[in-house]
Amino acid sequence: MAKRFNSMKFNKIARRGAIASAGVAGAVILTASVTNDFGLGRNIEILINMMRELSVLYVDEIKPEDLLKNGAAGMTSELDPYTAYMPEEEVEEFEMLTRGKYGGVGSLIRQKGEYVRFAEPYRGFPADRAGIKIGDRILEIDGESAKGMSVDQISRRLKGDPGTEVRLKVGRLVDDSVMDLTLRRERISISGVPYAGWLNDSIAYIEHNDFSEGCAADLRRELMRLRETGRLRGLVLDYRSNGGGIVQEAVDILSMFLPKGSEVLKMKGRYDYMDATYHTDKEPIDTQLPIVVLTNSGSASAAEIVAGALQDMDRAVLMGRRTFGKGLVQSTRDVGYGAYLKVTTAKYYMPSGRCIQAIDYAHRNEDGSVDYVPDSLIREFTTRGGRKVYDGGGVMPDVVREAEYATRFVMTIYAEGHIEDFADDYAKRNDKRLQKIDPKRFSISDSDFEDFVEMMKGRQTSYRTQSSQYADVVRRAAEQERQDSTLLAEIRQLEKRLEGDMEAHLRRNRAEIFDAINTQIILRYRYSEGVKLYNLRKDRDVAAAVELLGNLAEYHRILTEQDTERQHKRD
Repeated sequence: MAKRFNSMKFNKIARRGAIASAGVAGAVILTASVTNDFGLGRNIEILINMMRELSVLYVDEIKPEDLLKNGAAGMTSELDPYTAYMPEEEVEEFEMLTRGKYGGVGSLIRQKGEYVRFAEPYRGFPADRAGIKIGDRILEIDGESAKGMSVDQISRRLKGDPGTEVRLKVGRLVDDSVMDLTLRRERISISGVPYAGWLNDSIAYIEHNDFSEGCAADLRRELMRLRETGRLRGLVLDYRSNGGGIVQEAVDILSMFLPKGSEVLKMKGRYDYMDATYHTDKEPIDTQLPIVVLTNSGSASAAEIVAGALQDMDRAVLMGRRTFGKGLVQSTRDVGYGAYLKVTTAKYYMPSGRCIQAIDYAHRNEDGSVDYVPDSLIREFTTRGGRKVYDGGGVMPDVVREAEYATRFVMTIYAEGHIEDFADDYAKRNDKRLQKIDPKRFSISDSDFEDFVEMMKGRQTSYRTQSSQYADVVRRAAEQERQDSTLLAEIRQLEKRLEGDMEAHLRRNRAEIFDAINTQIILRYRYSEGVKLYNLRKDRDVAAAVELLGNLAEYHRILTEQDTERQHKRD
């Protein structure tokens, strides 16, 4: 099933990985004595001797930093996917991902041609207040030409201590004018709750996309606002593609919906003193409000804690797809010279006693997830009300919904910048009209789509159909076998037919391309909130959640009678 294209989630892919769900920096202080001091000391000496000999004698010069990084990667390669060495230059990014804060001007940037451009100024931060828009080029920075500078070079110069200034010469996209700007850097705090609003006259929706520092307070504030401004009778909490973060934020969120003192999480480590039990410690906002929690395979770590605990307490219906399955706790350890070791020290356990960690974390997909766990390894647990739930990897939703996939063709042309290029040109031609754009109603026209098709006729793309790739393998094998020239010609013709032409691909994926272009245009004038309003129009998971919350008899039947499936293929 084709999925509407969500450019906001695509943009987050690069920032979403295991590192984003580390979450509990410094939560555990290790003081255990090493049981094999002699063995450890001997191996440390061998390792140091190896590094010295390689550094001095190897035929080519080797940087000591590279030896250390490669050695550290080797030491952790057979452990879980989240134990890793972080050199000093990576620590700042790690802290930004877990805290959601940094000093800068408040915008994403991207490379296009010889200049770096603004890709998404955040509403209300210095870049946005200065009038900078998506597509504007950075011509100079602090008096130096920015032509040819990379994204990393520009990023380092835009970031800095709050209160300091950066001077920019910016070329406007819409009219080619040039602005001389002086921006004062601020503490940029990216909220983990980017959107909250009403789906109808009584059901509210809150998108929660990470567990950075302060996200629980943001969610509490939005929930109170919704309660005060409308007749709140149901809530949809969206944890799809939420990679997790700080554990205490998850506990604080659970405190809003469960009685004070409820046990919601246990951590169990190698030694007893590493164990910890978490209880809700605040007075709840509402313990009766019907809730549907949306999950998918990108819901991980702290997001799984919230979803799993609400399910185990029979407090919310989970809807969507099985979650990622990250039930391992990481702590950061200072290893000197600004470097840290992110090390797994414990596992998470839900109120029912199940662990959400995929049992075999040594054999996973490229993204770290697990598709299938042998049924013999899956154990049964019960919720507070006696419903059956299971471990083995992630949290299984109460209501399973099939995933909607974005097509590889549209993902490819988006990643290559073709969608953004068209949106740039469209904004230049329609800037005044788009100032009043309504995200709930806007769409490009059929004529605009034909313009896009025409633009793509003169462009190359790396996309190839899977069937044509197989035909290519057959052709190469036939050439190596020196097959008859007539047969080779037929294979080449088949390969060409399977590849198809650009226009055919565009027309076949017309609806998804419409969505991709629409979201890019809306983002330029109504920020990420506008994109969310647009996407909610066609979100089938959200529509199903609203339907369930409108049928409270079925909602309560699920919470009192329905067991989850033992296993379901991940999206």
